[in-house]
Amino acid sequence: MAATVEERWRQFHRWGPYGLLGVATVLAGATAGPLMTGAEQAAAAALTAAALLLQLCWHARRPTAPPPPDTDGPVLIPGAPGPASVAYYVLRTALAFALTWLNPFFAVYACVGYFDAVPLLSSRPAVVRTALLAVAVTMAGSQSGGLPPRGTLQWIAFAGLFALNASLAVGLAHLGAKEAEKAAERTATITALARANARLEQALAENAALQAQLVLQAREAGVADERRRLAAEIHDTLAQSLTGVIAQLQAATGTTDPERHGVHLRRAAALARHGLGEARRSVQDLSPVALEHATLPEALEKTVGGWAERTGIPARFTATGTERPLHDEVSATLLRIAEEALANTERHSAATRAGVTLSYMDDEVVLDVRDDGRGFDPDALPAHGPGGGFGLRGMRARAERLAGVVAVESAAGEGTAVSVRVPLAPHD
Repeated sequence: MAATVEERWRQFHRWGPYGLLGVATVLAGATAGPLMTGAEQAAAAALTAAALLLQLCWHARRPTAPPPPDTDGPVLIPGAPGPASVAYYVLRTALAFALTWLNPFFAVYACVGYFDAVPLLSSRPAVVRTALLAVAVTMAGSQSGGLPPRGTLQWIAFAGLFALNASLAVGLAHLGAKEAEKAAERTATITALARANARLEQALAENAALQAQLVLQAREAGVADERRRLAAEIHDTLAQSLTGVIAQLQAATGTTDPERHGVHLRRAAALARHGLGEARRSVQDLSPVALEHATLPEALEKTVGGWAERTGIPARFTATGTERPLHDEVSATLLRIAEEALANTERHSAATRAGVTLSYMDDEVVLDVRDDGRGFDPDALPAHGPGGGFGLRGMRARAERLAGVVAVESAAGEGTAVSVRVPLAPHD
């Protein structure tokens, strides 16, 4: 795996001073004869040993623990900046200056101060600039022929080289500081985004839990609605059919006339078949099979056609507006209400024709079921009983679950119209 830029810099700050000190020592040793006296050679050897010892002591006391998590930017030198790193930088710069005074080639070791002034010293720009200017003095002295400068020409060269070194060092340090600021800003932005993402994930998890709870409550409410629907169906159809069967069987056993006996038995059989059909219809309503492979308009058209064929009452289905995909619960609710309204028409209206219309509006879907039967007074309808109270209550309960409304328009001799309005959700 390739090392990152930060890892390369950490390796340089760890081993670079040793390498540059070694190169400087070799070059100074090779030029010691013409450039240094015997006393200067001894002093250079002592200072070189001191520089090596300083490096060893500095790296021996550097902490090995990882930086704290709130540290801005990468930590290139552990334990810095701090009092120890400042003292190390000052001593090393002083030793490099003294060695360069003895032999200009020791400036190779001094140049390391350009690279670690920012990570070792305080983040204050004035402190860093002062340190870089001190290194620039050493480098300019070496480049101009050695320290101290001798003669006017060498002083002029020293001044020009110092200005050049100082400008380059301070300018590059300034650019590096700006880049470090941008990196810190990027790091802070990434950290803030990570925290925002964590909060968003937590909110999504909470919303998922809330949605699951709402779905469970809706499912429980649906189960309760189905229980009430079955109770209404049993009361309005099965219970009445069974009562009629019992009455006909009792009448059949209570007569000795064979013809009357047969009539009562046939009536009991017809009532039993009717009750069985109602039971099957109620069970099928628990799960609308008609919607498994068809849209709501297709399912309604099939339901209306089957109802007309079974009852012998002409019926027509019409769809208006642009068809839009509906939530499964909306489709199932409208289909069940249409079936319930048609069942009421069959049982109570004595109609000669019926019609079902499904209309797609901008913000709602409307289902209308009409017949030309005998009609009734909706306000005078009992809460329960054979007048169909359970059927209308079931329709309203189903529509209210979807924030919809059921309106019934009817009068004696003028037929009946049942209108259901259900709002469309934005995703429907």
